[in-house]
Amino acid sequence: MLTHDKIERNVGLLIVLTVLTVSVGGLLEIVPLFFQKSTTTPVNELVKPYDPLRLAGRDIYIREGCYNCHSQMIRPFRAETERYGHYSVAGEFVYDHPFQWGSKRTGPDLARVGGRYSDQWHRTHLLNPRDVVPESNMPAYYWLNRPLKDDAIEAKMKALRAVGVPYADAEIAGAKKAIEGATELDALIAYLQGMGTALKQTR
Repeated sequence: MLTHDKIERNVGLLIVLTVLTVSVGGLLEIVPLFFQKSTTTPVNELVKPYDPLRLAGRDIYIREGCYNCHSQMIRPFRAETERYGHYSVAGEFVYDHPFQWGSKRTGPDLARVGGRYSDQWHRTHLLNPRDVVPESNMPAYYWLNRPLKDDAIEAKMKALRAVGVPYADAEIAGAKKAIEGATELDALIAYLQGMGTALKQTR
């Protein structure tokens, strides 16, 4: 008979049973989400796939490690919604691969930053944060004011289409032209300005 004593004394058996328990529990938590409409379809018609400039900006956001200090997930608590706006819902992020939810907040949450400040404010803030927020401990990203070079933009869009993002052939074919003449700063600002605009701001 299998008792706690026998399981705890047999390391191999303990590992197998632990892995089995975690796997079954994980599947029961994760699999149902694939069949819930609210997690697999856009929350409304305002949620659209990223255009080439915003997609390039998102890659810069990830490359520069912005997610290490800024989450993009507003929790459904009064203190959060009063400060940042409507709480985050899965239907806003159906085209994000991978999504940028998280809990690390050295800086403020950016889930609803889109449209809150002007492009010029973002430009100044990214080049020298203390010019607009004197107490900021964010580093300056002065090197972003260089030409945007993304030769893989079409390949990225094709890869995203393979996982369900509805890019048309014409959009992919015109991607390089769409980002022509832009700087990395322009791309990052375009990404920031689109964040969280699908749901009504409550702040």
